[in-house]
Amino acid sequence: MTREIHEKTWAVFCRVIDNHGDIGFTWRLATQLASSGQAVTLFVDDARALAWMAPHGNTKVAVKAWPLAHDEVPVESLPQVVIEAFGCELPSAWQAAMAAAARPPVWVNLEYFSAEPHASRNHGLPSPLLSGPAKGLTKWFFYPGMDEQTGGLLCGPQQNAPHSTAAASFSDRLRISVFCYEPAGMALWLSQLAQLQAQVELCVTAGRATQTVQLALQTLPTDTAKLLTVKCLAHMSQDDYDAFLSSMNLNLVRGEDSLVRAMHAGKPFLWQIYPQHDGAHWPKLHAFLQRTQAPAVVVKAHEAWNSDTPEALPELTPPALAEWANWAQGIRTKLSLQTGLVERLRAFVAAKG
Repeated sequence: MTREIHEKTWAVFCRVIDNHGDIGFTWRLATQLASSGQAVTLFVDDARALAWMAPHGNTKVAVKAWPLAHDEVPVESLPQVVIEAFGCELPSAWQAAMAAAARPPVWVNLEYFSAEPHASRNHGLPSPLLSGPAKGLTKWFFYPGMDEQTGGLLCGPQQNAPHSTAAASFSDRLRISVFCYEPAGMALWLSQLAQLQAQVELCVTAGRATQTVQLALQTLPTDTAKLLTVKCLAHMSQDDYDAFLSSMNLNLVRGEDSLVRAMHAGKPFLWQIYPQHDGAHWPKLHAFLQRTQAPAVVVKAHEAWNSDTPEALPELTPPALAEWANWAQGIRTKLSLQTGLVERLRAFVAAKG
């Protein structure tokens, strides 16, 4: 007999590598679980970003510091579900307590999003623990993805909000949000934008994106830089960021949390995937573009933006941006017809519990 799907206790564990993506995703996950009636505790080793991501917090989510090595974990107080986000390793005391429990929690290893074939192949597979403090237990792989054979994606308020199907236009002004790492082609891209007939307004998010844009502007001729309107923004909450994306003509996003938000916004977007030293990000990027049937202009833009060397992006002509918009709106429509990650996760856990 499986446990009831409703009213479970959950512990979500997160170690922050990229303070925007890791904590951003797990906070969204925790709050969406809480909204569905679950009792959630988020254990995180660096919660500072929540001060601006979620300034009002959430009364249904308890945020606690990552457990110390000597912290005791009473077996009787274990949650029913433990989520190990993005390969963070659970503290040994937690593993030992889970192994000692008469009815151990359902242990889920929540992976990164991928549109690659291995995501659907490996989604839901068991991983038996043969050694260590959790010997004898099993944890389960859960892969976020874009089809019904994976764990789906976190949804958001935009997914069900009214949205215009009209193609984006910038006859007078082109508004672009910029959230990025340090793309090699930033200065070249800014030069391209300065040559457009339309007025360009760059809305640059706080942190690395602001630093990158400011450094690139310093390398441009003064007359060129003056043709661009650059607004360097303060940190904004997740709710404000979601609304912000929906107001743009083009969204530059990075990592995975902002990618999913951009897909739900339904506006043209350009994804800077997290670069990996072994080049593993390239197959992942191309799998995403292929899965979403990206047109040539979108493929070329993504390849140029993610290149290790400066490469010109396709010119942002009205026809090109219209084609880009149709692609983005198609993704949004498909996602709106699917169940979200939380619904799939709850059903998965109920089946394993």
